[in-house]
Amino acid sequence: MKRIVVVGGGISGLCSAYYLVRGGHQVTVLDRTDISTGASFINAGYITPSHFIPLAAPGIITQGIKWMFNGSSPFYVKPRWDMEFFKWALLFKKAATASQVKRAVPIIKELNLKSRELYEQMVADLDFAFHYERKGVLMAYSTAKSEHEEHEVAEKAIKLGLDAVVLSKEELQKIQPVLSDKVLGAVHYTCDAHMTPNQFMKGMKTWLKSKGVIFEYNQAVDSFLLDGNCISAVKTQDSVFEADAFVLASGSWTSQLAKSLKLNIPIQGGKGYSMDVHRPTGITLPTILVDARAAITPMEGFTRFAGTMEFSGNNSTVRKERVNALANAVKEHYREVEINENEKQNATSGLRPVSPDGLPFIGRTSKYSNLTIAAGHAMMGWSLGPITGKLIADEIDNRSTSINLDPISPDRY
Repeated sequence: MKRIVVVGGGISGLCSAYYLVRGGHQVTVLDRTDISTGASFINAGYITPSHFIPLAAPGIITQGIKWMFNGSSPFYVKPRWDMEFFKWALLFKKAATASQVKRAVPIIKELNLKSRELYEQMVADLDFAFHYERKGVLMAYSTAKSEHEEHEVAEKAIKLGLDAVVLSKEELQKIQPVLSDKVLGAVHYTCDAHMTPNQFMKGMKTWLKSKGVIFEYNQAVDSFLLDGNCISAVKTQDSVFEADAFVLASGSWTSQLAKSLKLNIPIQGGKGYSMDVHRPTGITLPTILVDARAAITPMEGFTRFAGTMEFSGNNSTVRKERVNALANAVKEHYREVEINENEKQNATSGLRPVSPDGLPFIGRTSKYSNLTIAAGHAMMGWSLGPITGKLIADEIDNRSTSINLDPISPDRY
């Protein structure tokens, strides 16, 4: 049995703790908050084998430049002097090529499929109930340009062995009549599933505590204590936590903490917004509004409206213009579904940890013998939670992993 400290209590951290405690280890989870807010609680809850194309893809730079200084656009960069962001942006631009995407596709697909299997195994194994449905996700488009692009992606998906069906406007209306006439059609990825994230996170925390996992809240890590090529402890503002092994699963703060260890793990926080509507909406299928970059999910007891990508540093500021843009997109794409002022006032934000090449950082570092990294999942953090935790546990226990970790190595930069 090893004593293991997991730094970060998001989905990657909790899934790492899950597989580690099942392996017989004593686990302590540290988090800078009380683990009740953030991207792992407010995301769209998708498990998405369909999302096999990384964010860094050809065309994103051109589109991003058009949008980046518009505070209401789906993709927004706050103008600021930030050398770390500039360095990351150059790496992102370098990765946004056809050859890099071709290399990333099979990796992302395999991670998502294996993670979906692990979620379904959790449904069978865990002794607490949580919402999990495999009804697929609709990629709904409202312009001819997006229609063409989504059909091309669907063809690739089918060739990759994923279940996808192209729906005409009439076919779409039959299965989701609440969508407005603005929507021209959709691709239905029946390979996808969805959950209610905050429900699962609360249940998993309770389950982990029952298995002896210790949670230390409001403990921001200040520094690491070293013994040669080993980390002996992490130091917070008021405590020191010793362990035999450490997992760095700190989301958008991972890059900063890694830098203190002289590790280069470039990650930027990509802020997303979320609003929950606790009244009937008629929405029964998870749907991504392609042109608005919005994700809508029917969850357990409410409907979640989420989306946008904002690079403005690691903060939780909720920008009114971005909330309104998301609400307006909902009003335009659905019949008789409107987010009211109170719901907009209760909008929340969370930071997705975005790597430059669209691949996560998972695995052991070469610099430290007892440190593993689990971060950089961008929009697929929820989808890839279980496979990340399983790979981390396999690494710590020196077992062979089900996936080649070289392409997602924390040392690749």
